[in-house]
Amino acid sequence: MDRLHGWTAFDGGALLDDAATVLDDVPPAEEDTEELAERLRRHLMRLVHIAVAAETDQIPAAARLIEQARTLRAEDLPGGRWKAVGHLRRMGWTASELLDRLVATRCLREVA
Repeated sequence: MDRLHGWTAFDGGALLDDAATVLDDVPPAEEDTEELAERLRRHLMRLVHIAVAAETDQIPAAARLIEQARTLRAEDLPGGRWKAVGHLRRMGWTASELLDRLVATRCLREVA
């Protein structure tokens, strides 16, 4: 029962909002980078768990995205404003692409 107590539903809309924030032409405010990084790490972790549970990791394109998501999630946010923004953008792009892959393989429903 403890496992269900801490469970929250996947929120694709929140993922898309965070990805849009970091991929926008205007970079996020410097004071928001740590919080965005944490949210993106949670999105990546959730997507990887869904992909592995659905055995999507057996598909080469998905396997590459899963590995990239794991790598980015494990990395600390680099120092320096533009390096941090670049890292956030890589996380946002990977999360968005992995979400698209999971929708294409019918592991998740399309997010509007």
